Amino acid sequence: MTQKSILGTSKLVAFAGVTDAVKARAFYEGVLGLRLVEDQKPFALVFDANGTMLRVTPVGKHTPAPFTVLGWEVESIEATVKQLQSAGVEFRRYAGLNDNDPLGIWTAPGGARIAWFHDPDKNVLSLTQF
Repeated sequence: MTQKSILGTSKLVAFAGVTDAVKARAFYEGVLGLRLVEDQKPFALVFDANGTMLRVTPVGKHTPAPFTVLGWEVESIEATVKQLQSAGVEFRRYAGLNDNDPLGIWTAPGGARIAWFHDPDKNVLSLTQF
């Protein structure tokens, strides 16, 4: 007998901790192109990430996680990487994964193509083309 999922039909809300709301807004809105829904000073910047609520939350002290905290599925990873690079985004290179690709894109064993970058607080973000 399988139990009905309690949250399987609920909408996901994503969070990212930051130290500087002004820099975060410039990045998430101005560079990544997310639509700002509400500036809830001093609690959060609320963005619409294609139907998912992203709450960028100022937190006093911030230690970024060493792994991806937010990611986007994109149709063309090369075009998206180039567009973000032209806006000043630097893509991360990891030894043995994507260090030999000119755009810093890694191809996973299953065929997905992934590239990583940081927000102003060094949160690891990613792009994936399946």
